Amino acid sequence: MDRSSFPAVVTPFPAPRDVLELLKPVTWFPPIWAFMCGVVSSGIPIADRWPFLIAGILLSGPLVCGTSQAVNDWFDRHVDAINQPERPIPSGRIAGRWGLWIAIVGTALSLLVAWATGPWVFGATCLGLICAWGYSAPPFRFKVSGIWGPAVVALTYEGLTWFTGASVMAGALPAAHVLIILALYSAGAHGIMTLNDFKAVEGDRATGLRSLPVVLGVDRAARLACVVMAAPQIVVVTLLTMWDHRLAAIIVAALLFGQLLLMRRLLSDPRLHTPWYNATGTTLYVLGMLASAFGLGGAVGL
Repeated sequence: MDRSSFPAVVTPFPAPRDVLELLKPVTWFPPIWAFMCGVVSSGIPIADRWPFLIAGILLSGPLVCGTSQAVNDWFDRHVDAINQPERPIPSGRIAGRWGLWIAIVGTALSLLVAWATGPWVFGATCLGLICAWGYSAPPFRFKVSGIWGPAVVALTYEGLTWFTGASVMAGALPAAHVLIILALYSAGAHGIMTLNDFKAVEGDRATGLRSLPVVLGVDRAARLACVVMAAPQIVVVTLLTMWDHRLAAIIVAALLFGQLLLMRRLLSDPRLHTPWYNATGTTLYVLGMLASAFGLGGAVGL
């Protein structure tokens, strides 16, 4: 029979609301917050760099972070078909290979904007996109590891976006003090990402994801996450004090003390109290980031 007699299969263009759902705007806030910490820590007046500031916000939120969400949903579409069948790809609202094409277009747009913004931002964006694809896509799939998965997310959500904010304002490599503080907060964020794995222990175990709660057990993973979150902040307080940013050091120390009090309740039942801690202790953590950024920015003329 003549194949031309069969009608061609046309994959409909996805609706904008479904594309937006795929890009998960709710996940854009943490990297944009870290980006703004970078802006503040640079000490450069915002009025002088508005176009670069807007480009950086777009990169941190809808472009790089949004692209990472599209990549993750595409490569997890078979798992989502079981666990979250209402998501745009498994539900068929984004059909065919549109999910993959959206991820590719997002990657290209991110690189284009980053290239126009400057070499340091372009380099950070390239690394962020490599992490985004490597986190979900074979052969790397960093997400299957309880060590590498949270590390990659912490690096991209906190470290690289802070670096981007500082670089986009300065138009150059950030100062050494800024690099040290952003690296410490990025390391501490590994603990936050570990806490996020508590909500899916059974699913991770069934699908072969070796998250720390699966490998160590929830209680031990929670204790480790608390140490990982707290230890870098102790170093931050010490360094801010040594650098004569005493007000910032006092604020960060007070916020850390608050986290330690909240961690006692978290550790009493990590599975039950993790959502509560994410709304309280993690909030204190990111406020400490901003306080540190103001300390650094004030030191260089903000």
